[in-house]
Amino acid sequence: MADARHKQSSEPVTGPVNKPLQPVVKMRQGLSIVWLIPLLTLCIGAWLIVKTISEQGPEITITLHTAEGIEAGKTLIKYKDVTIGKVEKLRFSDRFDHVVLTARLNPEAATFLHRDTRFWVVRPHLSLRGVSGLSTLISGSYLEIDPGHGSPQHHFIGLDEAPAIKSDANGVRITLMSEKLGSLDIGSPVYYQGIEAGEVQGYELANDQHSLLIHVFVRAPYDELVHDNSHFWNISGIDLSMGADGFRLRSSSLRSIIFGGIAFDSKKSSDGPDEDASSLVYTLYADYDEILAKAYTRKLRLVVFFDGSVRGLDVGAPVEFKGIKVGQVTDVRLQFDPSDLSFLIPVVIELEPERIVAGDTSGDETALEVLHTLISRGLRAQLQTGSLLTGKLYVGLDMHPGSPSRLLGGDSSELPEIPSIIGGLQSVMAKLEKIPLDKIGDDLGELLHGANAIMNGPELKQSMIDMQASLHSFRHVIGALDGHAEPLTMHLDEALVSGRNAMEQAEKTLHTIDQTLDPASPLQYQINQLSRDLSDMARAIRSFVDLLERHPNAVIFGKPATGDTK
Repeated sequence: MADARHKQSSEPVTGPVNKPLQPVVKMRQGLSIVWLIPLLTLCIGAWLIVKTISEQGPEITITLHTAEGIEAGKTLIKYKDVTIGKVEKLRFSDRFDHVVLTARLNPEAATFLHRDTRFWVVRPHLSLRGVSGLSTLISGSYLEIDPGHGSPQHHFIGLDEAPAIKSDANGVRITLMSEKLGSLDIGSPVYYQGIEAGEVQGYELANDQHSLLIHVFVRAPYDELVHDNSHFWNISGIDLSMGADGFRLRSSSLRSIIFGGIAFDSKKSSDGPDEDASSLVYTLYADYDEILAKAYTRKLRLVVFFDGSVRGLDVGAPVEFKGIKVGQVTDVRLQFDPSDLSFLIPVVIELEPERIVAGDTSGDETALEVLHTLISRGLRAQLQTGSLLTGKLYVGLDMHPGSPSRLLGGDSSELPEIPSIIGGLQSVMAKLEKIPLDKIGDDLGELLHGANAIMNGPELKQSMIDMQASLHSFRHVIGALDGHAEPLTMHLDEALVSGRNAMEQAEKTLHTIDQTLDPASPLQYQINQLSRDLSDMARAIRSFVDLLERHPNAVIFGKPATGDTK
């Protein structure tokens, strides 16, 4: 105000003195300090927004078939039981056939989001394999994440069930090819020598629309046992088969019976390093016998002709030589010969020369030469009964020197032929056919007829009547004896006393006889002396008789002189 008065006093007065003074307003240059506070607030707000956005995790969407147990703002996303995110909202897909979940993850979980990342809902689950997710009965269902690999991704399709093998498991993933799935399913065990080494992860139809691709995971350290020459075979369920060897029952563990199972062996190639097992496609064999059968690559096709019944001989029946399997039957046909209206049965067999340990059998020509030599020395084929219980037949090869070589196929056979002979059950049946069953039946009929005549004849009836009368008389005798039983008992006692006295007297008599016959007794001495005297007398009489025979006149003239012999 002083400055204003000073300026007013310094200026010359041009008007009347009593005129009022007018204020002069001038604008200040630059910003006022009053704007500092709003600007500071704006900067702080922007910084907080940027900080919040920068610290906020990625947003993802997960498509599921159902939202059972999931609530927006409550359902958590976990990895190894550590919370890494939360479901924020739920909505239907455009076609209302799926549910789309929008979730927000923690910033550090951004490294988990890749093309192979998998999500699934963890809830209580009861199955034949066990119980899982019991903790969710208290805490509620949640989403589990299995980090994958590949390019980054923020849109995922959730799994209906938890995967059998997670991505952090150490091992190798293998692809098997099979014609049928059988009892196998996701989670079926994989065994190595009876030890559980892995599981089946899944299966799908191959591009040819006929085969199946089965994905298997073998855990460490068993993954080191899988080589490019390893074999896989099915051990699911119970294998009950009927063949030439009879009935065969084969099963593995109880778990493989219920859930199915696969077994594998470890065979390392000696030619070079192993190939990557995950890049190979292995064949899943039906059983281990199929592996053994396909181990012999060389096949020698032959034919055997039979003119009798081959009922019980099936394709796949074994061909044995001296009890050792050397091949199998591949075809059984019926061949008609219109020239003589006869039938033959050609049986095609495949021999495996590699089963026979020999010198040089590297080629089929050498094997055929050896075969022709064996045929010339008596190699013959015959049908044998493998099991009386099943009635199945097999082709048996053996040496029969001296047997005729009958080539029933002749020159029309396209395959080398092995001569056949009648054997086994056929030979027994042939012998049975030679038995005169008709005559035996007639004789048996006559025998039965005669027996019938005797059984129904009057003689037997009369005999039965006589026997009945005899039994009646016998009953009367028994009754009479029963009435006189007491008197007979008394007389029997007296008879026993008399018998005992007689036995005592006989004993005394025998004792006397024994003393008499004793060599030292006087009577025995006298008898011996009498015997000697009688012997002397007999000799004297014999001499006298002899003298009379030679000299009849000796009774008149006396005994002749010693020198007179006439």
